[in-house]
Amino acid sequence: MSTTPPPQALPDDTRPATAERTSDDGAFGWLRALGPRGRRAFTGAFGGYALDSYDYFTLPLSMVALSAYFGLNSGQTGLFTTVTLVVSAIGGALAGVLADRIGRVKALMLTVITYAVFTVACGFAPNYETLLVFRALQGLGFGGEWAVGAILVAEYASAKHRGRTLGAIQSSWAVGWGLAVIVYTMVFSLAGDDLAWRIMFWTGALPALLVIWLRRSVHDAPEAAAARERSAEKGSFTAIFKPGLLRTTVFAVLLSTGVQGGYYTLATWVPTYLKSERELSVVGTGGYLTFLISGAFIGYLTGGYLTDKLGRRRNIWLFALLSAICILAYANIPSGANTLLLVLGFPLGFCMSAIFSGFGSYLSELYPTAVRGTGQGFTYNTGRAVGAVFPTTVGFLADSWGVGGALVFGAIGYGLAALALLGLPETRGKELT
Repeated sequence: MSTTPPPQALPDDTRPATAERTSDDGAFGWLRALGPRGRRAFTGAFGGYALDSYDYFTLPLSMVALSAYFGLNSGQTGLFTTVTLVVSAIGGALAGVLADRIGRVKALMLTVITYAVFTVACGFAPNYETLLVFRALQGLGFGGEWAVGAILVAEYASAKHRGRTLGAIQSSWAVGWGLAVIVYTMVFSLAGDDLAWRIMFWTGALPALLVIWLRRSVHDAPEAAAARERSAEKGSFTAIFKPGLLRTTVFAVLLSTGVQGGYYTLATWVPTYLKSERELSVVGTGGYLTFLISGAFIGYLTGGYLTDKLGRRRNIWLFALLSAICILAYANIPSGANTLLLVLGFPLGFCMSAIFSGFGSYLSELYPTAVRGTGQGFTYNTGRAVGAVFPTTVGFLADSWGVGGALVFGAIGYGLAALALLGLPETRGKELT
């Protein structure tokens, strides 16, 4: 008779990710399937991206006050967005390499610290040129946070639920955006514009608290970390341009350029459009943005579900078309029909966010583990930098076309995204390890 003791169950916190995915049915099956470590990674990435969004929107929401304070024209204010997004390409690419070389969590902490420090510094800027430099440096952290956080969670998620899991991470952008609008409404209602914009930037210190929690509670997915360590080409830029991955890299950059060109056109200029051309008050602007942001939050969650059901490419195609239609409709609402403007804000926010829901899973699935951070960080953020041309173009066209008329330029971005999908494969159901 054998005296070998029966195998003992692993503690829940150390059990391999594949063993943790046993109960994945129901509305929140995707969350249970992550396991304890995966859920902590999800919380860290969700919080990091929400605060990344908050810090980003301190600028667009303060744009009118900044323009008056420094005496800027539309082209100069549009340049704020351009430098942020261009430098974010550098930050995103560097963060991707670091994620492959030193690990996802350590790279995530560095990105959060960077964008928090330079957002606060913006509040102390004495002139336009200094603010432009600080905003550019803020882009270093801003560019890397999403790519690193998305990969961290993607490597815990099951192939069955990866789309909706990463869609939920994307929804944190709307949470941060909403928080920024609430703070904006309070600050600009209580303080004069000359001080209020500085206070908005100073509140960007909030993400520093997240770093403490990340350091203590979050770890890289064990299976992915082991696979990454075994590779000789981890974190290699040259690897994503080799024949096997070159086509993927080129078309993924075009896809990112189109989607983000359209998105940042709206994110940058809608607050100015509402306040200057529709002549809404601070509270009125906040109310209209609430509809837009509510649509965005639901759009992220819905898009995450659809990217698992329809596939990555079909989801992006569908919402590229719908986003372009919504932009054209929103920009051409008659001047006296502000109620219609309010109502249309919901589907606009819904469509322009649902298209993003598949990005975290799709870009993660296009690259092997050893260069996943490098590939996703480079393609997403290079697309963001090139897409920065769109909001800048709107800024220069606004003086002659009006902000509303120039917003239609964002629809071109969504057309580019649809074309880029012709060069990329479908990856739904792909295992990452």
